[in-house]
Amino acid sequence: MKRLLLIAAVALMAFAEPAAAPDRPLPDPAQEARARALFQDIRCVVCQHESIADSPAGIAADMRRLVRDEVAAGRTDSEIEAGLVRRYGDYVLFRPPFRVGTLLLWLGPFLVVLVAGGVLLTTLRRRPSEAAPLTPAEEAALEKRLAHRPDLDASSPHDHP
Repeated sequence: MKRLLLIAAVALMAFAEPAAAPDRPLPDPAQEARARALFQDIRCVVCQHESIADSPAGIAADMRRLVRDEVAAGRTDSEIEAGLVRRYGDYVLFRPPFRVGTLLLWLGPFLVVLVAGGVLLTTLRRRPSEAAPLTPAEEAALEKRLAHRPDLDASSPHDHP
């Protein structure tokens, strides 16, 4: 049994992602501040809901290192973002550019709300506002059923022996 656990542990370690190298800030504080500002606008391609500044994923560390290298090389913010978009696509930016390819990213939430509102309105309009009155045949059938029932009073059915 111990051998099986040992083999399983070794197998899991073989597939584990290696720990990311620690971040090394740029020596120039102004460049480091600019790089950190860019980190907030770039989405981690693994975590997808976190910026690369907050993500512990190895690829986020690689992306931070790339951004720092580009900042140190003198590239502008737009050049750095354009390079990341070429590599990872528009989704890598928390604020992707507004164009035909990103219409769904920008307008998708509004479309979901509009469709949900339309479904809700349609459902509410189809609901009958009042119950239809009974037909004479239904009233007669109800009277017949009520006539055959035992006398109903306010007492509980468990009160009678």
